[in-house]
Amino acid sequence: MKVGDILRKKTSRVVTVRMNETVGVAAQLMRASNISALVVKDVVRTEGNTAAGMFTERDVVRAIAEHGAAGVNLKVSQLISVQKLVACSAEDTLEHARHLMNVHHIRHLPVIDDFALAGVVSMRDISSAFDEAAGMAPKSAA
Repeated sequence: MKVGDILRKKTSRVVTVRMNETVGVAAQLMRASNISALVVKDVVRTEGNTAAGMFTERDVVRAIAEHGAAGVNLKVSQLISVQKLVACSAEDTLEHARHLMNVHHIRHLPVIDDFALAGVVSMRDISSAFDEAAGMAPKSAA
């Protein structure tokens, strides 16, 4: 099974936040959308609108734990690592996506195709796909 198979079953809407938004705004976006991660967009005139990283519930917790109530006023860009965006493509296998998540200790993976954001897959999406595939497999007699 491929990552694209999961994306076809999900809503095509990807919730994003800009790098200069605050942690508070990002947390409100996650709450309003009932999700636990946002794709961080870097809007640059010369390069266009590109995915720069992921902002997750863990980042919100870290901001509050390290800065107290003032953490909600930090910029998203102060908390994400933009050095290397870990992503996959729709043609990647679920095994590869799961491996990337395990190696990088992440639970959400942006899907980038032809330099454009195609969606986001979560560890839950991948786990559910594996469970579904196992449920369809013929059961052997014990």
